Amino acid sequence: MSQTNKLKIFNDPIYGFITIPNTLIYDLIQHPYFQRLRRISQMGMSYLVYPGAHHTRFHHALGCMHIMQKAVQTLRFKGIAISPEEENALYIAILLHDIGHGPFSHAMEHSIVEDIQHEQISLLFMEQLNVEFEGQLALAIKVFKGEYHRKFMLQLISSQLDMDRMDYLKRDSFYSGVAEGNINSERLIQMMNVEDDTLVIEEKGIYSVEKFLVARRLMYWQAYLHKTSVVAELTLVKILKRAKELYHKGIILEASKPLQYFLEKKIKIEQFDAFVLEMFSYLDDYDVLSAVKAWQFNEDIVLSSLCKMIINRDLLKIKMMDEKPTKETLQPYKEEYAKMTGLSDKELDYFVFKGNLKNQAYNKQSEPIRILKKDKTIEDVVEASDQLHLKALSKPVTKYFICFPKVILGKGGF
Repeated sequence: MSQTNKLKIFNDPIYGFITIPNTLIYDLIQHPYFQRLRRISQMGMSYLVYPGAHHTRFHHALGCMHIMQKAVQTLRFKGIAISPEEENALYIAILLHDIGHGPFSHAMEHSIVEDIQHEQISLLFMEQLNVEFEGQLALAIKVFKGEYHRKFMLQLISSQLDMDRMDYLKRDSFYSGVAEGNINSERLIQMMNVEDDTLVIEEKGIYSVEKFLVARRLMYWQAYLHKTSVVAELTLVKILKRAKELYHKGIILEASKPLQYFLEKKIKIEQFDAFVLEMFSYLDDYDVLSAVKAWQFNEDIVLSSLCKMIINRDLLKIKMMDEKPTKETLQPYKEEYAKMTGLSDKELDYFVFKGNLKNQAYNKQSEPIRILKKDKTIEDVVEASDQLHLKALSKPVTKYFICFPKVILGKGGF
């Protein structure tokens, strides 16, 4: 294939045309590891609440690369030296930052692969690709791991105001229709600068940062932590947990080979060798959804009931509470459901349980968003802002909930 053929453009509903900057990036996008992201949805089970939220992590990764191109242009215009090698490393690192996500990723991180963060798997994929591409990803990996001496480069990829957050807020808001999440990423990028090797936002961009933080808080409550999305995701976690339990009892379930592999084995990060990584690369949303479709007819009443809830969108009732619920809070629900179904106490835990939701739009303990003032001093955005609500946004808010089957309500409820 001739090189000119590789400089393609994508038409993106958010930014318009996205250009592939060079042939290496094109080849990475074409790689099966990256193409797999077309089959992994960006917002998990949120489509059960917002029917338009069917966009993929492929979409998002390209969007991140596009705004990274804009950021590099802006910083160079302001006199920040970025070499062609560094520029390419930034594009590769942001393009591949989410490549380690599994299907319905946050549900996966708690069920199929245990205690493994998607960032760790992203790094494993990047290292494998670096072997295949003969070391051309070495600098990108260094930046991604935070081992490169120019600190601001990592902040562009992973911080409280990085390209990742800028794209997913704008994109998720667009596809879900939650207008409150829309942010002005163009203005935020135009206001970026680097001072003492640290990413800063010029003072006149402070209102855009405030809007960004408010949008993030609203998107969490209205979309990511929407109670129906939460209960759907928790149901999926319970489905995969039950499937694993049945596998360990020697009951073989109908599932694709890669899904069977992860259900049968307890994989920890140190066991993630080239073979396990290859198996993981075959897993996507289709494996999980086709399994859920098949398992709704399984003889195991727990597994089949949970699967039907997802397939027919007839989910558990989720009740929000101000106080942290106790075991005693759950007891009457368990007793009522036990009377109706004859399930054991352990099985009842799949249908009656408690949890909490945490939302913190800005974390003061983490890497701060720095505002570069006109007198060249640098301040944390919370101190620089005249908006009192920013202080409130930096406090974590916790909401509690209990989940239980809706049929209990039909019996008079509690």
